[in-house]
Amino acid sequence: MHIHCEGEKKRNYSNLRSPCIEHIHSAMDEEYDVIVLGTGLKECILSGLLSVDGLKVLHMDRNDYYGGESTSLNLTQLWKHFKGEDKPPEQLGASRDYNVDMVPKFMMANGSLVRILIHTDVTKYLNFKAVDGSFVYNKSKIYKVPATDVEALKSPLMGLFEKRRARKFFIYVQDYDENDPKSHEGLDLTKVTAKELISKYGLEDDTIDFIGHALALYSSDNYLDQPALDFVKRMKLYAESLARFQGGSPYIYPLYGLGELPQAFARLSAVYGGTYMLNKPECKIEYGDDGKVIGVTSEGETAKCKKVVCDPSYLPDKVKKVGKVARAVCIMSHPIPDTNDSHSAQVIVPQKQLGRKSDMYLFCCSYAHNVAPKGKFIAFVSTEAETDDPKVELEPGIKLLGPVDEIFYDNYDRYEPTNDHTADNCFISASYDPTTHFETTVNDVIQMYTKITGKTLDLSVDLSAASATEE
Repeated sequence: MHIHCEGEKKRNYSNLRSPCIEHIHSAMDEEYDVIVLGTGLKECILSGLLSVDGLKVLHMDRNDYYGGESTSLNLTQLWKHFKGEDKPPEQLGASRDYNVDMVPKFMMANGSLVRILIHTDVTKYLNFKAVDGSFVYNKSKIYKVPATDVEALKSPLMGLFEKRRARKFFIYVQDYDENDPKSHEGLDLTKVTAKELISKYGLEDDTIDFIGHALALYSSDNYLDQPALDFVKRMKLYAESLARFQGGSPYIYPLYGLGELPQAFARLSAVYGGTYMLNKPECKIEYGDDGKVIGVTSEGETAKCKKVVCDPSYLPDKVKKVGKVARAVCIMSHPIPDTNDSHSAQVIVPQKQLGRKSDMYLFCCSYAHNVAPKGKFIAFVSTEAETDDPKVELEPGIKLLGPVDEIFYDNYDRYEPTNDHTADNCFISASYDPTTHFETTVNDVIQMYTKITGKTLDLSVDLSAASATEE
């Protein structure tokens, strides 16, 4: 997988646009294994995976663009979306130079999404670049997240004695090998809780806070009472991802933003015989007498299928509201202060630091990833909403950004499926959460894949074969 930048031209996806009218009619007459509704990232990954598996897939979207909730907008579209007008100020630069993700998330370099990209060979349609920095907010300041024993000793996050304790703990995690009992130091991590493991090393609360939230990427403290194995695996994933490209963070991000991903998976599905239709209004799911899906009707025609995969907006009567995301989208002319001038960075603000029930996330990207014109930065502040006032709620995160040229506030409801997929053969994704990394999103996709196919997705790919070239 190449991570390179300069000289890349924006790829042309015109061959993916809606097919001609005769083709649409014949496509609607056919029978499919799966019909996928909505071209959000989760749906596109699934249609790609299912097509590669040899299933016959029809993918429809009521919108005339790819990406659904997870689309990327240029400056004019951004203005229209938030202000209802399409005349952004000229000093912000050319509209086409902006690719602003509506659900911005970085990928762990060794994480499941990268494994899916390599497994499906989608990497040939994409170019990635390492993300400059990974930070955590602690006691009113921003610090780099230490992820190894060496970094622990250097980190100003901890005092001298705490550094030594943390170093010992990091060494235990680095040396831990599930298949080598010698490395377990007498602890069975399937039984010992994360809290019990940490207490063995006597770590302070603030240290536990950044390890659990900014390194293991848990969004609450529930993990402390769970078996420690998942916690240790998550820490190892972070450290291995960090080592992968010798960058300042474990994350990578596609050039031109995440809007490239749904299109790349759509292209993959098309290569394996998947059919795509955009701009299909009122996709109505039809059921047989037994309550199971038999097809999808649009514009008076029904395409038959055995299973339907969709986002929550297509089946509002089979989902429940589980929360709300509050976020701010900002255009700035500088990086986030105290992040070593990182042109791309994530800052996690653990819940306890703000006296909240949920973490706050800062995301920053810039012209370095071709998502804004030269000299401009796009920053997001997002969190699980705990009030009805995103402005007040997001203020602690927005303060950390320094001066902003423009700011847009937004919130959206989060839904999860309530249906029994074995009874109706409807497979509904959960809405995107406020995290600015992909771990939760990909877990949802992998679980859905197993429910749809009855198989476990094989992600044991050779990551060493994927090379990285930095500018």
